[in-house]
Amino acid sequence: MNYIGSKFKLSSWIKDEITKVVGRNLKDKILCDIFAGTGIIARTFKKDVKKVICNDLEYYSYVLNRNYIQNHQSKDMAFDLIDELNNLESKKGFIYQNYCLGSGSGRWYFSDENGAKIDAIRSKLELLKKSNKISDNVYYFLLASLLESADKVANTASVYGAFLKNIKKSAQQKLVLKPANFETNSNEHLVFQSNANELITQISGDILYLDPPYNARQYGANYHLLNTIAIYDEFVPRGKTGLREYEKSKYCSKQFVKTEFENLIKNAKFKYIFLSYNDEGLMKSDEIKEIMSLYGKYSLKQKEYQRYKADNSRINKADKTIEYLHILVKN
Repeated sequence: MNYIGSKFKLSSWIKDEITKVVGRNLKDKILCDIFAGTGIIARTFKKDVKKVICNDLEYYSYVLNRNYIQNHQSKDMAFDLIDELNNLESKKGFIYQNYCLGSGSGRWYFSDENGAKIDAIRSKLELLKKSNKISDNVYYFLLASLLESADKVANTASVYGAFLKNIKKSAQQKLVLKPANFETNSNEHLVFQSNANELITQISGDILYLDPPYNARQYGANYHLLNTIAIYDEFVPRGKTGLREYEKSKYCSKQFVKTEFENLIKNAKFKYIFLSYNDEGLMKSDEIKEIMSLYGKYSLKQKEYQRYKADNSRINKADKTIEYLHILVKN
């Protein structure tokens, strides 16, 4: 999935830097990815550590990671249901009525055909769940599969803050539900949908990886349609883009971010803390260093990185940025 701030291309570098500090034998370690997003870093360590704790404020992230992280044994996965869902008759439901051009909504996030197919699959999943015909593990496996497959045919420039005026080539393709495959292992993992600063007071472990929002762009707005497909409730979409209500993160606020960050570090019951941040974030590197140094031994690694281009309206037009990994070995 294309995703703002994805660490997919940086995951090997981040893992290498973490193991240089913690050691390569991680089998007895508990790792927490507390701003998980699509869960790339949690997935990178899933087979190496004793337990992964994964969290994010957004429900679509919970669904993805409930599948990719908490699902760890494939024996009860109903892959045959993928075929059944792919062959359902289309249904002009909430997604078609509010996010497809043919419904008269004025919004063009999906082709009419794909919007109606999303409705058909999403409705069927809820029926299967409510009738107890599938387990929770299978439900989240199939729902994560739908989010991933729908994202591939979305008529956007990657994020859902706006739709394109003309339907792009990939959005003209028919939606095909493909399995969101996950790593299997014998360890059990935990996934939460919670405010990170609240959750940190309730958990403990060895390695805490932090990848909070860097700037004022709220993920709840940028990925609102993934939340709407995942939650699939009835509401009145707002404005040109059909927004739903969402919780705003204080990590996107220049006014609150430093206080939130320091409280998180102070309350963390983890020995090793790693923060991903870049040189264009709301907090400056010297401010982060000042905060983290209050609680232990601080160090810094950095890497030049190709900028993520979600749209052409961004203020900073540079192609590259510096990605930092701030490291704290807590007292």
